[in-house]
Amino acid sequence: MGSRVWSLMRFLIKGSVAGGVVYLVYDQELLGPGSKSQAALHKAEEVVPPAVYQFSQYVCEQTGLKIPQLPAPPKFNFHIRESWNSGIITVMSALSVAPTKACEYTKDGWEYLKERIK
Repeated sequence: MGSRVWSLMRFLIKGSVAGGVVYLVYDQELLGPGSKSQAALHKAEEVVPPAVYQFSQYVCEQTGLKIPQLPAPPKFNFHIRESWNSGIITVMSALSVAPTKACEYTKDGWEYLKERIK
């Protein structure tokens, strides 16, 4: 019976976390305009690290464990939106010229074969 209770508790905890995430996404309008999502990301980058540090300190005090200090995560100056757009533009431009290039290559191939046969 103990394993059933533990399984039920795990299910309830996971369901609560999933429900909280869905509510948070809806409440913060993260699936809406990109500007709101970007603002929420910047807010999370400012709030989450101190919260994790405070929680780890609390766990250390309560359990007596010593957690080593981790180095700060590196800062990346990389905008995924810009690189995504440039990648899409490159792929679409390659696809748009593909029929023309295929015709050119076919013509060149026939010319090469005609020269080799003579």
